[in-house]
Amino acid sequence: MTFLRSWARRRLEASGYIVAQKQKLQAALEANGYMLFNRRSAGIHAHDGLYTYNLTRFAEDPDFQSAYRRGIQASHGVDPQTEWRIHVAIWAARQAARAEGDFVECGVNAGFTSSAILHALDWNRLGRQFYLVDTFAGPVLSQFSEAEIRQGRKQVAEDAAAQGGYVTDIGRIRANFAEWPSVHLVQDAVPGALSQVPARRLAFLHLDMNAALPERAALEYFWDKLSPGAMVLLDDYARYGYAQLQEAIDEAARARGAAVLSLPTGQGLIQK
Repeated sequence: MTFLRSWARRRLEASGYIVAQKQKLQAALEANGYMLFNRRSAGIHAHDGLYTYNLTRFAEDPDFQSAYRRGIQASHGVDPQTEWRIHVAIWAARQAARAEGDFVECGVNAGFTSSAILHALDWNRLGRQFYLVDTFAGPVLSQFSEAEIRQGRKQVAEDAAAQGGYVTDIGRIRANFAEWPSVHLVQDAVPGALSQVPARRLAFLHLDMNAALPERAALEYFWDKLSPGAMVLLDDYARYGYAQLQEAIDEAARARGAAVLSLPTGQGLIQK
């Protein structure tokens, strides 16, 4: 039976019947606002909310693969399939390394992104300090605004916490970053934690706290410390469901004569 089905399919394909039916289905879907594509087709990238035919040659680079694996190591083997976001983060960090100052990340969790950056930049040879700011106890739920709660952001955070999505073992975090002596953990909530970062000049700021209040507070606090050419990377700036965060960041950036580059990865990018 398997042979007969395979034979029949080949005959149908040869006759153009299947192609014609696919075209009809695609036309019907597109007429109703949908798109039909095969995620397994060569050249398709379909991860982390990003669906594109554009080239992903960066993912084949051995240095990138090594850095990405270091991120997976930080998350104890969990691969969130965020290759393009990590590619952007590493690129931004490399550009930032040309500017004066230290690095700061607010919103660390397991340390996937920061570990990939540290590995990619061969951090111990760079001569910089990297400050990692997080509660390491999950998100501060009281920081979500009423608008964010209506958008479901608080519920998402609660669900993630219930499912073990936040790393709360500070010993595990310290062990992960032990190979880089100039990495410093600041365990506290933003904005209170910001004054505990002793850096006088910053070259790189990464914000990934999933809420408007702490992200705006961090951007405003560190802005004057950012060196010319410094990079600010916003992990959730353009992601669906984060409209309040985007509006807060846009207001803070405009007040300082800056604009945010919105990226299809869901990230945002500012160069000082």
